[in-house]
Amino acid sequence: MAVKLRMSRIGRRHRPFFRINAVDGRTPGNGKILEKIGHYDPIEKNIEKQIVLNTERVKYWLDKGAIPSDSVSQILLRKGISNKYAEQEKIKRQKARKIARARGKLFTKAEKLAAQKAEEEEEKAKAEEAKAQQEKAKAEETKAEQEKAKAEEAKAQQEKAKAEETKAEQEKTKAEEVKTEKEKPVKEEKPKAEEAKAEQEKTKAEEAKPEKAKPAKEVKAEDKEPKAGQEKTEESQ
Repeated sequence: MAVKLRMSRIGRRHRPFFRINAVDGRTPGNGKILEKIGHYDPIEKNIEKQIVLNTERVKYWLDKGAIPSDSVSQILLRKGISNKYAEQEKIKRQKARKIARARGKLFTKAEKLAAQKAEEEEEKAKAEEAKAQQEKAKAEETKAEQEKAKAEEAKAQQEKAKAEETKAEQEKTKAEEVKTEKEKPVKEEKPKAEEAKAEQEKTKAEEAKPEKAKPAKEVKAEDKEPKAGQEKTEESQ
């Protein structure tokens, strides 16, 4: 008869509890229970109380050729009970580990967790590096914008200074023109006044000439007219 040492769960939901039984390996499922040889309570805080075994009956069934499952074999090893099946399984695992490492594959759970952790750390380092590059690029962009703003501000100040200088020159030129315009009439007033005075004197002189000549002519005509009248009078007489 093929006897196997297996565990069966009897705990409720969220409260696992396992019995360790010797079962008939020919029956389907967990098989017909031949004998209860212990139990395993993973929630028990006291490690020594997690595993309870009837050591004598376990050895009895192992001597009879009972084959423990992988889980039961690990439990037996924790309690210091070795068996040929555990040793065979250990040799198989070592060979499988060598083959996996030769092919560059991960074998144990610890190796897989370590590889996963290393991969996560590598991704984290890459993300941090990318973030640092982005921050650096952003800082350079900000610096370029600040330099550009400073250059524009300096240019604006230069243009403002130039505009103020041009405005000052224009105001100066305008003031000079106003001053010139104010001074110019003062200089020209005298020649104009003299010219106007000369014209007035000339006009008076021209007007004075005809007035002197005209009375002489009129006198002569009058002198002549009476003589003609006199002649007519004399002739009539």
